[in-house]
This record gives sequence, C-alpha cells and structure tokens, in this order.
Amino acid sequence: MKRRPDEQLALFDTPDWVSVVGVFDLETTGVDVGTDRIVTAHVGLLDASGSVLDARGWLADPGIEIPAGAAAIHGISTAYARDHGRPAPVVVAEVVAALRGLLGAGIPVVAYNAPYDFSLLKHEALRHGVAPLLDPFPVIDPLVVDKAYDRWRPGKRTLSVVAAHYAVRLDGAHEASADAVAAGRVAQALAGRFAPWLPETVHELHTRQISWARAQAASLTEYFVRIGRIDPDDRVDGSWPIR
Repeated sequence: MKRRPDEQLALFDTPDWVSVVGVFDLETTGVDVGTDRIVTAHVGLLDASGSVLDARGWLADPGIEIPAGAAAIHGISTAYARDHGRPAPVVVAEVVAALRGLLGAGIPVVAYNAPYDFSLLKHEALRHGVAPLLDPFPVIDPLVVDKAYDRWRPGKRTLSVVAAHYAVRLDGAHEASADAVAAGRVAQALAGRFAPWLPETVHELHTRQISWARAQAASLTEYFVRIGRIDPDDRVDGSWPIR
C-alpha cells in the first residue's frame, strides 16, 4: 500500500543532534553589530521534545542610551536598564562563558540569524576586554536551514513568521528567552520535516550552512541590485556564523 508523504517521512529518524540543543539570543540597542550594545541575553538548553532543561538570562546596563525604537521592540528603557541591569562587561563575559561551555561540550547552539547575535557579541567582547568567540562551532541557524530546504516559499522569514509556519508557539516575541527557545524548537521542527535530506552530523550541517549562507547572500545581492536597493558594486555579506 502506498504511504502518504508524511507517513514516508516518519520512517526517517531525526538526526541525533536534535536530542539536546543550546539556544542563544540577544536583544540590543540597535542593528549595527559593530556599534550597538547588548541589553538582554539568553542562553539555554532544550531536550529532544523542546522542553527547557536549563536557562539563564541577563539584563545589562549597556552604558549608552537605548533608542526609543529599540525600547519599543524589546520593552527595556534606558532608565530601567540603568536601575536594574548589571555592568555590561560582566554580562558579556558571562554570556561568552556560557556559550563557550556549550560549544566546548559539542552541544550545537541554535541562533536565529546567527551572524547578527554572534557578531555583535564578538564586538561587545572586544569592547570590554573579554576574549571573544571568533569561530563558534557547532551552530545551527534555522533561518539559513529553512531557506535552503524551502527556498521558494513566499512571505517573510522573520522568526515569528517561520515559527508559525512550523507550528512552533512564540509568546513574547523580541524577548530574549522567548525568541531563543522558539528558535531552538524551530530547528527541531526543521530536523523532523527534512530528516531524509539533512546531514547526519551537526558538524556536516555546520559546514553546509557556511556555503548555503554564502549562496543565499549572493542571491539576495542580485535581487537588491535589480530593484536598485544597493549599487552593483555592493554585496550582501554572506559570512556565517559570524562576521
């Protein structure tokens, strides 16, 4: 008897790397990875069912004004961060240490649009005299994986949209812990959906994401040049997982 496509996919085991994943997210003062600062951060650990095994969050006093636009997104004002946040150098050092511990243990860390979070963290570390993560490995970026396996799906690829597409609940979007956990669960949903085609090891997946991200940036560059958004000599940076 012929099986339905979903029954056929169910015959494939999900990759071993989904059994335990780290999750990481930052909320910041803006979108410039070189100059903007961390406001809140979350590093956690999920089991194979997506349940939270461990979680740690931080609120930093970034040392600069939090623009009204950024505060409207994540809900943290300059006054609140100054009154309740810990010194930025301490927060940055602890976030780096938490991630280094996960990666050093071989646990993949999920970060949605990883080059943003890891690059901003790198610059924050350098700013505050903390040894930075220069080559985080292994990393899983659901944004890159989703684009690789469902390239032609129309619509936005924000975390909230992609989470909804994969039936992952996201309450409190743009709150570091909510976004980090949702990204981890999206990664696990992707592993289930595309199990027959995914690499067996997270090390191979990490390597493939490097080339996927480069190709995706090249395609986006062509599109932006075509619509006049960027000059023909400009390029979208496809470096991954850190710029």
